[in-house]
Amino acid sequence: MIEQQSSLILSPYIDLYEKLIDPDHPLRRIKELVDFSFIDELFKGAYCLDNGRNGVPPIRMFKYLLLKEFYSLADRDLVARSKTDLAIKFFLDLAPEDDVIDPSLLSKFRKQRIKPIEEEMNEGKEEKEKGNLLTILIAKTVEIAEQHQIRMSSTVIVDSTHSSSRYHSMTAGRFIKEKAKLVRKSVYQFDESMKEKFPQKPKSDDGKEWCAYSKTLIETIEQEAKLEPIPAIQEKVNYLKEIVEDYQEGTVPSNDPDARVGYKSQDQSFFGYKTHTAMTTDRLITAAIVTTGEKADGRYLQDLVNQTRAAGVEIDTVIGDTAYSGKDNLQFAKEEGKIDLVSKLHPIITQHPNAQKGFVFNKDADMFACPAGHLAFKKKIDNRGQKENKNPQMKYFFDVEICQSCPMQEGCYKGTKTKTYSVTIKSPEHREQEHFQNSEVFQALARDRYMIEAKFGEMKNRHGFKKAKNSGLFGMSLQTAMTIFVVNLKRIMKLIDEKEQN
Repeated sequence: MIEQQSSLILSPYIDLYEKLIDPDHPLRRIKELVDFSFIDELFKGAYCLDNGRNGVPPIRMFKYLLLKEFYSLADRDLVARSKTDLAIKFFLDLAPEDDVIDPSLLSKFRKQRIKPIEEEMNEGKEEKEKGNLLTILIAKTVEIAEQHQIRMSSTVIVDSTHSSSRYHSMTAGRFIKEKAKLVRKSVYQFDESMKEKFPQKPKSDDGKEWCAYSKTLIETIEQEAKLEPIPAIQEKVNYLKEIVEDYQEGTVPSNDPDARVGYKSQDQSFFGYKTHTAMTTDRLITAAIVTTGEKADGRYLQDLVNQTRAAGVEIDTVIGDTAYSGKDNLQFAKEEGKIDLVSKLHPIITQHPNAQKGFVFNKDADMFACPAGHLAFKKKIDNRGQKENKNPQMKYFFDVEICQSCPMQEGCYKGTKTKTYSVTIKSPEHREQEHFQNSEVFQALARDRYMIEAKFGEMKNRHGFKKAKNSGLFGMSLQTAMTIFVVNLKRIMKLIDEKEQN
């Protein structure tokens, strides 16, 4: 149950806050800047209002999550610091002598309160209409900026940044080997004589060998009627079945089910997530979308523009790198978005007839990736004999050995000695953009793109955004929401100071 009326803090030590916490302390300023009552409104359906014992107010739990990203601390470290840090207790609306929560309560709040609220919020909505805590908090910071008469720039910079998963990806063989071991252990707890019936374990970590071993292991267990009704065994057997199926479908195994392999450059990959972001030249983030690591940047331009406008920011110019100069984005900018797109053309990024096959250009690696996510290993230009009205093509070459064992080879690889993918370097649709990018206006605007990289640096170096603190897309989305809320509030406070000085 949650109290509908907040109680006054009655303590003989309450005056310590006024004496020890300076007026310009960031937590005092955030407390004065933000009306957190919107959290009560957001979570009113997640608590009972007239039955049960009193719970920790959702505003206080939300503030704990904010502090977690503000100081980049683990749950236990944050709670330990909260016991002795008066500024934190003041921010949490606690008396100096009050006790703090148990660290496990933060995990429960994330999973049992925030997650159901987001699911209820999106029930029956189409994918593009769905929202989450991330969009709510960004809109709230825009609202706070407007309340303090901070004029928002009409120019937005778009880019993405990566966050590594808290887990490392394993080879398929090692992952299946680990889970098969758990199955055997669960069986031995009930019948050690099964050791003699189980197949011989592979000596290498080859995925195919361990996949075949696991199938035989499962069949052996299922033939034993005495093991069938034991839930502890069946749960692990069913999980191993799913892993074997995932391996056959080409899914990368990991303890983080949503993390995927992406590329920062041709020879540097990461395992985790991407956050696609829009930020004004005032350095306030106006939109963000969290995806798995393999997603291409360019496809999220339209959503970022629409989210920015939905948050209440009017824009007429978007600045981005070459990943955003695809044909779809140029058409959107001209026809629907009514914006100037400051994104330099890349000779490979143009729309072409083969785009629907699932090949995606990775601008960091400067290579195309096939539908299964494998990068080409080399490229070369094909002038096609300098034929009239025929533009040159860039040919990308893929590793045939990978193609031969790929589960998605049907309709893609035809058993030839080489596998190539060709793209026309230049198309007529981009002539207008090419003319624009040679103008002085374009050159001047493009110089501001560094700002978003600096913002990503702040998020990673000061607020722990380099690595996901929880597994799964929901955990990464929540971390992104709180981190952006923090950096936007810090930026608003700085803009207010600059405004007062002028």
